Amino acid sequence: MPETPDAAATGPRLVLATRNAGKLRELRELLRGQVPGLDVDTQVIDAETAGAPDVVESGTTFEANSLLKAREVAAATGLVAVADDSGLAVDVLGGAPGIFSARWSGRHGDDGANLSLLLAQLADIPAAQRGASFVCAAALAFPDGTAHATFGELKGSLLAAPRGSGGFGYDPILKPLGSDLSCAEMTSEEKNSISHRAKAFAALLPHLVDALR
Repeated sequence: MPETPDAAATGPRLVLATRNAGKLRELRELLRGQVPGLDVDTQVIDAETAGAPDVVESGTTFEANSLLKAREVAAATGLVAVADDSGLAVDVLGGAPGIFSARWSGRHGDDGANLSLLLAQLADIPAAQRGASFVCAAALAFPDGTAHATFGELKGSLLAAPRGSGGFGYDPILKPLGSDLSCAEMTSEEKNSISHRAKAFAALLPHLVDALR
């Protein structure tokens, strides 16, 4: 196992390669209490706090993008880095928006515009054919470039209109299989117990615990 930087008790130990406040909050909760001695509120920071540069997501898959981000942020900060690349895969669109989920409307991170465009594109699609999944690839990287990647999926169907005020991204329109709620209507605990990101990070957790011991 590669050596990790020697950090002070209250100093950063892990960088999440994101500037998305929602993802940082969600991933902190997923990690809370899972890594012995890790204070997620002070020792898990985002890329902006760490002074890491923006990483161009030039990969053609979720896994490639997550590994790219984790490796570049780890190299830039000298800390263990975690990244994820996630999005929505719609069956009738052949898996799109996919890796373009955050910029489907042409404006990166504009959740409202992305939702509106996708719903308009699916306006004539009946409920029985609105299958979709949230997918996530998570990656853990060390400053020397060593890395691990894992995958998670949350299957469901797309609503005809947004519901709920929680979450972020496409949460208001994805209804997980077996649930009557959209992801945005769930509590954070309910969502984290089944989410694509939770599944990907659960698989990554043993590597992360080893890295931060």
